[in-house]
Amino acid sequence: MPSDTTNQTPYYVTTPIYYVNDRPHIGHCYTTLIADVAARAQRLVGRDVFFLTGTDEHAEKVSKTAAENAKTPYEWATINAERFRDAFRFMNFSNDDFVRTTEDRHKDKASAYIEQLLDQGDIELGDYEGWYDPSQEEYLTEIVAKENDYKSPVTGKPLEKRVEQNYFFRLDKYQDWLEQQITSGEISVLPEARKNEVLGRLKQGLMKVPVSRRIKEGDADWGIRMPGDDAHRIYVWIEALCNYLTIVDTDERKKYWDGEVVHLMAKDIIWFHAIIWPAMLHALGKEPPRTVYAHAYWIAEGTKMSKSLGNFIEIDLLRAYAEKYSLDAVRWFLTTQGPLGANDADFAHSRFIEVYNADLANSVGNSMSRVGNMVHKYYNGIIPGTCNGEFGFPNGSSLQTALKALENAGKAVDDPTRTFRFAEFTSNATDNALRALETVDLESMLDSGRSIVRHVDEFISYCAPFTLAKQLDALDDGDHALTSILYSCAEALRIASLLLSPAMPEKMAELWRNWSCSHLADPNNANSGFVAPLAELARWGGEYSIKKGQQIAKGDALFMRADASEPAPEPAPEPERIG
Repeated sequence: MPSDTTNQTPYYVTTPIYYVNDRPHIGHCYTTLIADVAARAQRLVGRDVFFLTGTDEHAEKVSKTAAENAKTPYEWATINAERFRDAFRFMNFSNDDFVRTTEDRHKDKASAYIEQLLDQGDIELGDYEGWYDPSQEEYLTEIVAKENDYKSPVTGKPLEKRVEQNYFFRLDKYQDWLEQQITSGEISVLPEARKNEVLGRLKQGLMKVPVSRRIKEGDADWGIRMPGDDAHRIYVWIEALCNYLTIVDTDERKKYWDGEVVHLMAKDIIWFHAIIWPAMLHALGKEPPRTVYAHAYWIAEGTKMSKSLGNFIEIDLLRAYAEKYSLDAVRWFLTTQGPLGANDADFAHSRFIEVYNADLANSVGNSMSRVGNMVHKYYNGIIPGTCNGEFGFPNGSSLQTALKALENAGKAVDDPTRTFRFAEFTSNATDNALRALETVDLESMLDSGRSIVRHVDEFISYCAPFTLAKQLDALDDGDHALTSILYSCAEALRIASLLLSPAMPEKMAELWRNWSCSHLADPNNANSGFVAPLAELARWGGEYSIKKGQQIAKGDALFMRADASEPAPEPAPEPERIG
């Protein structure tokens, strides 16, 4: 049986909150998707999950872009915050909350945290002279600025030399503590390459970091004022980091911060999340996040995405792909082929079609379709019996008779003594998925589900139920052999569908509707949640297994094979927003 010792503490997963100076694109959708898949998987395991995303609105560039569009900063922030909400609804993300940093519930608590750090001497007033990256709204050390030829490490735009008075957080006080936490794995920085990068930069030594900006004449009135000093605004990055705590710092939600906290983001902002934010939390007397996971970037058709090239993959293109191939196919491709590790990933149309056909049309979809079709054809869509999950051709059994009939029909079997132990195989696959989930290895987690599908396909090729069905009249108890084969396939695919559902909730719900699996979850609502933890749901022959007499409808193919010669879908333009 699958492991029943899985960690059951509350699970809190976050995305970075996204700048509202522009529309959402593939990078925003990807990070939020992997958070969604992780959240759905943890809910499947049986954990109490809270999934947070949202928008970062007090940025300097937001007020600048708003002015360029003849809007107030708040008007512009609202327009784009709704764009993010729309995009995330379209992608079927299951976030439990969506924070806007202009909301009082965030501003009040963020200001209180800064005030606490001021009162206890962790923040102090001082003069700053150094390098500022206006494109990222980030201060950089001399070492980092010099390494990048005094240009932004992210955008390549020139840095600015700034001399100004700021409030500073005493990050340098926490150098030893941070090294110990990250080296020991108390704060797990993933993937391993990111951990090495962070530790390498940490060894250069920490300095105080600015937490405010002095308000200059002509500046827009935009941002949270420094507690006790209206001449300063809290630096947007410091304030934005606080959202992870402000939204769960309530009597009802504090259990999530006391549970397992996982921050997901792109690699360009790992320093804030792996160093500055944990140090702030430690100074506030709060536990640091358990995991900080920084993925790499998407590129488009082999080329780095940039505004100057105009090749950003916007939400409109993802909508076009979803309309043609299904949303769950888009979710599958992004999750399994995305830059979750240390290397960038390419969104190329030819690669999308290759993965779609190999993983979905020819594998998951085809396997589920042909098993359903066989039950429909040979047993009028009713499961006639069950099997204990250990299927072979032992000597002297009716199955051995079936094997001989297959041989007489010209179907050669490579290894007539082979046994397929489906109960053991599906149990191991489920345990592998759970282990992969511990390190946010979503590709391996999902491949555990596909491994079951591959095993079913191999089993069908081995025992040839189509050929066997034609020989039934010549068999002693041959009908029992076919019953065992089809039950084993259907039950294995039921378990596989559970493991695949975090990436493809709608398609797996469609399967559950077709196969009368309303005892697992509400098949008419892919976001309804499961009736029991995975350890119970995936138990072969258990309470939630396929039963004798269960109806298996034929149903449409979940994924139709795609024509590789067809051009990539063209995105429709976004409707003009008013307001």
